[in-house]
Amino acid sequence: MSNPLQTLRIQLVKLQRLAQPYFLPIEDSNPWQFLLLVAALLGIVVGLTLLLLTGLVAASGALIPQLQSRFLPGVPERVAGIWAGPAGALVMLALASSIACFVAFRNKLRQGRWLPWLLLGVIALLLLVLNGINVGISFIARNIDNAQVAYDEPGFWRIISIYGFCLILALPIRTLQNYIIPKLGLLWREWLSKRLLDRYMSDRAYYQLNPNDESNAEVDNPDQRISEDARNFTGTSLDFVVGVLEALLTFFSFIIVLWSISKSLTLALIIYAIGGTTLIIFIGRKLVKLNYQQLKLEADFRYGLVHIRDNAESIAFYKGEAQESQEAQRRLGGAIQNFDRLIIWQALINMIRRSYDYLSRFLPWIVIAPIYFAKKVDFGVFSQASIAFGMVFGSVSFIVNNIDQLAAFSASINRLEGFQSTIESLPVPALEAKERSNHSGSILLRDASVVPPGTNQILVKNINLEVGPSQRVLVVGPSGCGKTSLLRLVSGLWPSGSGEVERPPLGELMFIPQKPYMLLGSLREQLCYPLDKARFSDSQLRNVLEEVNLAGMINRYPDLGIQQDWPRLLSLGEQQRLAFARLLLNSPQFAVLDEATSALDVATERRLYGLLAQREMAFISVGHRPTLTAFHNTVLQLDGSGGWSLLPAANYVFDPT
Repeated sequence: MSNPLQTLRIQLVKLQRLAQPYFLPIEDSNPWQFLLLVAALLGIVVGLTLLLLTGLVAASGALIPQLQSRFLPGVPERVAGIWAGPAGALVMLALASSIACFVAFRNKLRQGRWLPWLLLGVIALLLLVLNGINVGISFIARNIDNAQVAYDEPGFWRIISIYGFCLILALPIRTLQNYIIPKLGLLWREWLSKRLLDRYMSDRAYYQLNPNDESNAEVDNPDQRISEDARNFTGTSLDFVVGVLEALLTFFSFIIVLWSISKSLTLALIIYAIGGTTLIIFIGRKLVKLNYQQLKLEADFRYGLVHIRDNAESIAFYKGEAQESQEAQRRLGGAIQNFDRLIIWQALINMIRRSYDYLSRFLPWIVIAPIYFAKKVDFGVFSQASIAFGMVFGSVSFIVNNIDQLAAFSASINRLEGFQSTIESLPVPALEAKERSNHSGSILLRDASVVPPGTNQILVKNINLEVGPSQRVLVVGPSGCGKTSLLRLVSGLWPSGSGEVERPPLGELMFIPQKPYMLLGSLREQLCYPLDKARFSDSQLRNVLEEVNLAGMINRYPDLGIQQDWPRLLSLGEQQRLAFARLLLNSPQFAVLDEATSALDVATERRLYGLLAQREMAFISVGHRPTLTAFHNTVLQLDGSGGWSLLPAANYVFDPT
């Protein structure tokens, strides 16, 4: 079993990597600078609260003196006492130092990072004001009971009016707090999701990751990590931070009240809370593992359902409903089984938490009753002690009361930080020393080897190939010899195992797979992808559809802005022709075609390759049809054992076997 302190330290480091960058750059900062700014923020909040309270007292005394005497009894004297003593000077010194601290870090708080600090400061200010009101209410409750016992009716109604004033004052403050906290969470989620999405889409991280690798728990279901995990993390983080801050403010405010009532009750509370918290943390560690596993299993189940949706037609053709249902039920079974264990542990923890809560209600009565019956305190102390005890008890029991959320939060940290670390540690293909852009406008392989990433298997060994402008190469060979793998190397999707690879600049080489990519969008966006759809007019798009023998689509979909489930509506042959239309609109210097006409008849294939020849486009093709040699200058033959040979296309004869 791991050391709890070591586990806590690791979790805090992960939390820092995820949370700090939104508030302060982590690359050129250390944790102490972040903690210093947090302390400075609290210093500013305390200073501003004192100034606001002083201004309120002064304004009420000058404008409505009777309001001050009726609703703020004793408050002006306490404020005057703070300024008369050293406390006022210390608070103002802390305020000035805290402002200076933020000024010193102003260069690191650019790019909108001042906004989350401002919102955090407003939240802390609201919490401090609400906490002060709660302390006042505890005294009000005491005075209400004493007025009832003494049959002081005028005093009773005066105190009730003060209580109503406090509630009216607290209501808009609480409402504003309930708005600002989720608003900050929303801004944080937007920033974090965009940051993860940028890294996921940069340097083909989305391509390098294998989300189906069950041996790597850090990369499964990247869609869930960027969407749900980021949302849960930011929302729970803010709830946790606000909860801790509120608990600390409540503790320090009411512990003084409770200590003034009974030192014995205060000590009993602290000992009881420490014991209960230690027990619940020890038992709750199991929840972290179960919550982590539940997030993964739920995401796996959802992915299985999405897979069925995306491949509905293929499953229907194969009549594979039984097998797909069995696989979906297997994934569901894993989630149900783990959740069953989860609810057992949650029930156990809830039982301990309930017992912990119920027993705590006896402590104020047990401790206060002897001193009340000895006539050392008045009756109102019971109410005030109960309120103060409940507030302090709630603050010191923060972990006990939120163990479920903290367990889920810890699991969310592990998944999100693990995913972030994984995508940050991936190699950067664009920085490969042996691979670079060839601005002379050609594809060049020098002693290059085709090796699948993560393996030592050499599919093609020491190949030398140059494809210049207007040159066309046909790649042939037995199945599994590495034809498509060679195209991945040429296109930059795979690094070279050895030798050198040079290719045209970005945008001058386009890859067309056997099953074209159909994006989520309109017909116009399908044709223009990946270029901006505004670059082409409707007439250009209709003309290119006619060129690739898709004139019928113009009649079916006269509105090019229509959005449909294109992979399901279009046959593979139509998708391949649409991919050629996309290629013609993009008009790169080079094209890489991986059996891009396999679903087309020979006449349509001849027409499409003829369109590429008219535009003097160079291309590398993979195919098995003998008719393809007519459109190429050279044939690159792979033997399946790593060997290769270059032959003139005009004299090449396909092996009928």
